[in-house]
Amino acid sequence: MKRTHLFIVGLYLLSSCQAEEGLNFPTYDGKDRVVSLTEKNFKQVLKKYSMLCLYYHESVSSDKVAQKQFQLKEIVLELVAQVLEHKAIGFVMVDAKKEAKLAKKLGFDEEGSLYILKGDRTIEFDGEFAADVLVEFLLDLIEDPVEIINSKLEVQAFERIEDQIKLIGFFKSEDSEYYKAFEEAAEHFQPYIKFFATFDKGVGKKLSLKMNEVDFYEPFMDESITIPDKPYTEEEIVEFVKEHQRPTLRRLRPEDMFETWEDDLNGIHIVAFAERSDPDGYEFLEILKQVARDNTDNPDLSIVWIDPDDFPLLVAYWEKTFKIDLFKPQIGVVNVTDADSVWMEIPDDDDLPTAEELEDWIEDVLSGKINTEDDDNEDGDDGDDDENEDDDGNDSDEESNDDSDDDDE
Repeated sequence: MKRTHLFIVGLYLLSSCQAEEGLNFPTYDGKDRVVSLTEKNFKQVLKKYSMLCLYYHESVSSDKVAQKQFQLKEIVLELVAQVLEHKAIGFVMVDAKKEAKLAKKLGFDEEGSLYILKGDRTIEFDGEFAADVLVEFLLDLIEDPVEIINSKLEVQAFERIEDQIKLIGFFKSEDSEYYKAFEEAAEHFQPYIKFFATFDKGVGKKLSLKMNEVDFYEPFMDESITIPDKPYTEEEIVEFVKEHQRPTLRRLRPEDMFETWEDDLNGIHIVAFAERSDPDGYEFLEILKQVARDNTDNPDLSIVWIDPDDFPLLVAYWEKTFKIDLFKPQIGVVNVTDADSVWMEIPDDDDLPTAEELEDWIEDVLSGKINTEDDDNEDGDDGDDDENEDDDGNDSDEESNDDSDDDDE
């Protein structure tokens, strides 16, 4: 099994404090490693690096806030480039206005996006623009697309991965044409979806795999799905994964949070907040898993689980926007267009809803009985009432004026 890459970067240390040797967190050393990519130097830069991390940005305006925002992103890229200097990854920026021709050639059309060029592939980074997240993402991307499992201990480690999609196949050897097809398919989804393989008969038996067979594991599910009609071509594996890429219960992860959020169902997300490290949060997550397992065949159901511990900078924003307390478990329906939301009443975190109660609430959401538009309608009705009251008030004033005129006469 490949090592887990844990890099924590961007930590601000007081200048008076000195870290012990072995715990020297990286800070930007002031050296420029990120270069501007132009049509003129494009081929030269491409030949120099095995992989390019490219920030496609709008031209920097004279607005001071916009300038500072750009500088912050530039510093993040510089720090990442410094940490990964030994990995032969190039870091470049493309100005959308100055290099419009190059951007068109590369197929870039969304300013503010981060792309990774690896061989003939272009991967868009849809995660949090933070140094630690980006470092781990890039390290995962330079690894082999398929991880090989050779022992029972590695099987145990594989089985413990429950919060993300994973696939595993059993093949004769690395030279097998079916393994090569599997490997090619894995490149389409790297590093977002994990692909594993084994050539060991004992491991294959342990996982109930037949030769050239591939099992697909949906997050938090007890049982895998065997891809039908083995052996498979690369295209058949890719098509199957794409058809099953939206799980019944999925975790919002920093490395692909925007891709997940954009993958809504009819403009809404059913969102659950639960801290896994908290006893109540853990209990609520277990209830969510049970609901997901009982409803895994429902194509209209996909719950986004968010662990607030993964997004400390967003907790205050979410609490203010959704008007909820994230120190206890929550589940609600969110409109992705305007962030309107409706949340299930959980009066006491010591008395969490049962799986059956949660299913009933979700059914009401899916049927439209509970929806975010109800609040809008109520607000609209209040507005109409206010207008009617104003009209009534105006009528009363007019009548009073008429009476006054009569008295004067």
